This record gives sequence, C-alpha cells and structure tokens, in this order.
Amino acid sequence: MRKSLSYLLIIVLLSIGGYFFRSDLETLLPQPHQNNHSDSSKFEPSGDSLKDSITIASFNIQVFGQSKLEDSAAMDILARTARRFDIIAVQEIRSKSQDVMPRFIDLINRGGHRYDYVIGPRIGRTVSKEQYAYVYNTDRLELDPSSIHTVYDPEDMLHREPLVGTFRVRGVSPDSAFTFTLINIHTDPDEVDLELNVLDDVFRAVIQDGRGEDDVIMLGDFNTEPQESGEFGSLPNIHWAIQGVPSNTRGTKLYDNLVFSTLTTTEFTGRAGVFDLCKAYNLTLEQALEVSDHFPVWAEFTVEEGGKRGRIAQAPGGSNYR
Repeated sequence: MRKSLSYLLIIVLLSIGGYFFRSDLETLLPQPHQNNHSDSSKFEPSGDSLKDSITIASFNIQVFGQSKLEDSAAMDILARTARRFDIIAVQEIRSKSQDVMPRFIDLINRGGHRYDYVIGPRIGRTVSKEQYAYVYNTDRLELDPSSIHTVYDPEDMLHREPLVGTFRVRGVSPDSAFTFTLINIHTDPDEVDLELNVLDDVFRAVIQDGRGEDDVIMLGDFNTEPQESGEFGSLPNIHWAIQGVPSNTRGTKLYDNLVFSTLTTTEFTGRAGVFDLCKAYNLTLEQALEVSDHFPVWAEFTVEEGGKRGRIAQAPGGSNYR
C-alpha cells in the first residue's frame, strides 16, 4: 500500500507546552566506556565503554508512571540500566503528571552521573495517552533542540506518532563527530501491519527533511519480527540490529529493535544485543516483570563519521547543539 509522503509531513513542534528539557546540567569531561560483543548472552554493556564508540538503546518501560515510581526496587534497576548506555529511547511513559522523567533522571544521576532527557507530548487515540522520551549521557552526547519534533499525521495512520531528535557525539572534533537522527516508535499491536506500511514513508520523510542527516535510526517497540515487517522491511539496504533473539521478558518474541540503512550508517560496529535484566541483576522472571515486560535492546556505533565529515545542522550564527 504505497502512500504519498504528503500524508506524513514532518513538522517541528518545539514549544514549551509540547517538549520538556532539563537545562541545569553542566558539561563534564567524557567518561571512559567499555563495550561488548554482539551476542547478548556473552556480555552486557557496562556503562564504562570505550571512547571510540557509543551505545544507543531502546526500552519500552511498561506503563511507566506513578506506580512504578513508587517501586524502589524496579526504579533502582531502571536507573542502573540507563547508566549502561549513552542514550535510550523510552516508550510507554504513562502519567498525567510531568514528574516521571525528572524523578527518573534525578535517580540516574545519583553518584555524579550526568544524564539529561527530552520528552514529547502525550499522544494516542484513547484516554490512555503515552509519551516518548530520550535519556542521554551529556558527557557523551549533545542534543540539537531544534530537531525535536513529532511526526505530523493528519490522516491518523499511526496510533502513536514517532518522536524525532538529532544528536552529536561529544569529545571529538565537531567536523568528524558522529551525528545521527533517532525516530522513536511504539506501534499499536492491533494495527501492526497497517502501521508498518506507513513507517517506511516516515523513514524516508525524515531522511528528506532538509537537514542533510543521512544517519537515521528508527528504534522502539515494533511489535513484530524483522521478517514480518511489511513495506518497512522492503526499504533498500535496511538492517535490523537485533535478529533471532527474543526481546520480551518472557523470552518468546522479538518486538524491539534498532533499524537503519547499512549503506549510510557505516558507523555501526556490528555489535548489538538484548540486555537481559534477569542475567544482569540475578532477577527472577517475576522480579523482572515488575520492571517491564520488555528488555532493552542496543547497538554500538563509532564516535566519528564513517570516513566523512559530520553532517551538522547549524542555525545562523552558530551550532544548534547543547
């Protein structure tokens, strides 16, 4: 079902009422990192990764709201997990209060860590609205605030329109630093086939949005296996970082992934995996399910553009990044 890109226009909705940023964090020197092997059963990202790579992750934190905030054991696991990655795309934030992410970030930053976040508006067709967010290590990455926007979907083809944002690696020359755009998505499990036949247009539209960024990574909860991805899976040179490994906590389905073009995103090191909370923290299945019914998924990328100068969106008079 091929659609016109006019059905899915990309617009910037950067406003006080729609997006929330923290601005009270000072920049520190990059922390050393240690990365791992692509077989998630053999290693786990530790948060002490090498300076020549970054880890990008996605995590559907099931019904992330007030009840989970009050579960100290679950929140401790979530904070410790967040510190293992340089950036996490978060799905399924559900709360009418806007204190979920500030409280989460404060917990992550205990002990001197420097993480920040950006969160999108509450979206969805039902009374149970959700929000997307990006949680990122400000020692390793900087956000271009002007890039943050929600995909405009006037014909309501997607239940939860993706949140888009562009980031740049810190600690290397801006001329060579890896820059990338993320598309955070949580498909409707009841309309997966229809939505997958829209996401290919979303992917193309973000690439063609005029910013000149060709490293575009769609990540999140796709509610499907790579081999059942419809029109989205037919995009040329498309690569699913996670294959053949379940990402749900019960170990039965691969729902979560990071997807990008192998032709343009040559910064991918080939290392990717599912972060098994049970193995990492010696949890029972029941304890892990208190955290989420999903495990985080992640992939590793080099800190410099693949032999090319960084494609950096700049505003008149200087850089947009912070």
